[in-house]
Amino acid sequence: MSERFLADRLALVTGASRGIGAAIAESLAAAGAHVVLTARTAGELEQVEERIYRGGGSATIAPLDLTESDAIAKLATAIAGRWQALDVLVLNAAMLGSLAAVPAIDGKEFGKLLTLNVLANQALIAGFDPMLRRSDRARLLAITSSVGAQPRAYWGAYGASKAALENLVLAYGEEVANISSIRTAIVDPGATRTAMRAKAFPGEDPATLKPPSAVADAVVDLLRQDFETGHRLVVR
Repeated sequence: MSERFLADRLALVTGASRGIGAAIAESLAAAGAHVVLTARTAGELEQVEERIYRGGGSATIAPLDLTESDAIAKLATAIAGRWQALDVLVLNAAMLGSLAAVPAIDGKEFGKLLTLNVLANQALIAGFDPMLRRSDRARLLAITSSVGAQPRAYWGAYGASKAALENLVLAYGEEVANISSIRTAIVDPGATRTAMRAKAFPGEDPATLKPPSAVADAVVDLLRQDFETGHRLVVR
């Protein structure tokens, strides 16, 4: 396939204002896709959009809070009104929350974490399922964490949300594999130089970590080579 193998394709990336989400969005655009960028901060989205256009790509920004009532349904309606099909959906938006022992997890914060990390992603799948089914080569990627599969002390809240996300995405993949072109995969970016990583490991030297662009390159390579539903990509 050519370097612009996603030409004439539509992609949607959540949490695209910075870090891994922004890097993936820019790489998808460089591969030819028109990328819809979502995040809460319009200013940061505009910066990503500008970098995409400077690189010869195209993008549309959609600032919104995925946890707000009807926000995802309105986004899906707006996108369906402009495009016929969605070819790539990247579920990246997430919050870390406080790292705490399971008995000490704050219920209110845990509710917010689950709303963004799990419920919003289910709503995105439901909202964009019709557009994904209309694609002749739809791909859904969910960004996870190693703690979703390998529990770690004090990471119970975040890990539980990622385990739930993985289950939802892979179950959806099994449901549609034989009746559509949709294929789902889980992407574990590993230790990456992001704001979330810095919050979780404040004493860590960021220079020792790979940049978000390395994860983006791996994601684009995965899309270029294709995969079967249930694939798990771990970026080293």
